[in-house]
Amino acid sequence: MSAPLIIPAFATRACDGPVTPAPAAAEPVDHDSWFPGVDLTALRAQARLRESVTPERLREAVLSALIWVGDQLADWQAAQIAAGYTTLAAVPATTIMGESRKIILYRQAVTAWTKALAVERYRDTDLTGAGDRRVEDLDPSVGELRRDAIHAIRAILGRTRTDVELI
Repeated sequence: MSAPLIIPAFATRACDGPVTPAPAAAEPVDHDSWFPGVDLTALRAQARLRESVTPERLREAVLSALIWVGDQLADWQAAQIAAGYTTLAAVPATTIMGESRKIILYRQAVTAWTKALAVERYRDTDLTGAGDRRVEDLDPSVGELRRDAIHAIRAILGRTRTDVELI
């Protein structure tokens, strides 16, 4: 009688972890009919947000970012509507690769503010794979993300980036 054949676990894929299905593509989040919708899948890729930020958490962060961006642009938006522009895309602006500069800046503001919220709320979002960054190291990145969002808003408004505080 021959000895039974022993197959190592790695050869049978018994050691492989469970396969995690790719998250379903989220529906775009509409700001209102004047601003463009936000593609959550594209935003996640652009902001490099890990899957630890669940679709529900991402959606909430995006909603908060849309509220903030909308508040910053409310007076400007009202002036554009009064001038007869029915959407942000209709506002005259130079284009880059066929896309309105204002749309690009709007998307940058929403993305930066969303990532700032995600990093702030879910501190492991911006850690390296080895987790070798301390939470304190993330604080500057949150400030930098907020700065980027403010710069994008100021560019839409046609204002300079200078921000002076008296000490």
